Amino acid sequence: MDPINLAPCLPQAKWSPGPGDQGWPVMLCQVLKESQKCTRRKSLLKVRVMDFITSTAILPLLFGCLGIFGLFRLLQWIRMKAYLRKAVVVITGATSGLGKECAKVFYAAGAKLVLCGRNGEALEELTRELTTSATKVQTHKPYTVTFDLADPGAIVAAAAEILQCFGHVDILVNNAGISYRGAIMDTTLDVDKRVMETNYFGPVALTKALLPSMIRRRQGHVVAISSVQGKISVPFRSAYAASKHATQAFFDCLRAEMEQYEIEVTVISPGYIHTNLSLNAVTADGSRYGVMDKTTAQGRSPVEVAQDVLAAVGKKKKDVILADLLPSLAIYLRTLAPGLFFSLMASRARKERKAKNS
Repeated sequence: MDPINLAPCLPQAKWSPGPGDQGWPVMLCQVLKESQKCTRRKSLLKVRVMDFITSTAILPLLFGCLGIFGLFRLLQWIRMKAYLRKAVVVITGATSGLGKECAKVFYAAGAKLVLCGRNGEALEELTRELTTSATKVQTHKPYTVTFDLADPGAIVAAAAEILQCFGHVDILVNNAGISYRGAIMDTTLDVDKRVMETNYFGPVALTKALLPSMIRRRQGHVVAISSVQGKISVPFRSAYAASKHATQAFFDCLRAEMEQYEIEVTVISPGYIHTNLSLNAVTADGSRYGVMDKTTAQGRSPVEVAQDVLAAVGKKKKDVILADLLPSLAIYLRTLAPGLFFSLMASRARKERKAKNS
């Protein structure tokens, strides 16, 4: 037992001091007194804090701040809903993964959708799924445009078809993309080009094709779904990271140049998402990877990420990172302590190489 708890029992206890124990009762009394003083000081401090909080000056200020914050959030929510309702939203890569979930949340928000992808049957199936779902706002039947972003010759015709759907585009969501797994020394240049065509040149070409109509209206919003790997590079992802770094740079430049036309540009960088991205990734020789990575399997739900994308677009944010703590810290580590970051990536490369060879 604690000596402090024994102190009240000492007068009733039959105890005689032994050699060296003569100062024990005095010590217990001192400890007990100090404990009581500390308790009284804490109680007095609590009383003073409560008096301060409940004083006539602080309570109105506290409730006033909470009211202003709540009103601000309410106005922000109303503004976001109004911005998205009836807006013409073009989504590429809408047949699966994050693109499909984005289609659902934008549709539920009342947007007029133009869904784009390579698989026409999958686009029609998504359209039927959307039109039969229950929503709380007025909805509009989506249009579909089938084309491959990796085919430069198809993009101009696709842009013209997109504009014919509703006459204009309010929000372009460049979501389509392909991932990659492989060692640089084993990767053919054709694979690098293929990844760049889909992830970089395709979105750039489509954006350039639709920009003139936005500039004429002095109204529009271009969204690029990039990746955390557009800010940091991970070993054995060279082609993918390069394409996302290029995407980040291009749309950062676009944002600055489009400011004079009042056109918004948002770059969204998610971390790992639980989709089929790694399954459909290309390898060093161009074949399909066909493996669900552990990091991908443990990634965030695409439903949650789509909600975050909707909020970021509705609030017209310029640059958004949708990642867990460690990837977010890695971004800052790359800038603040590059030597440590490079050492960590080299260690990761060694571990992955060892696991692959074992």
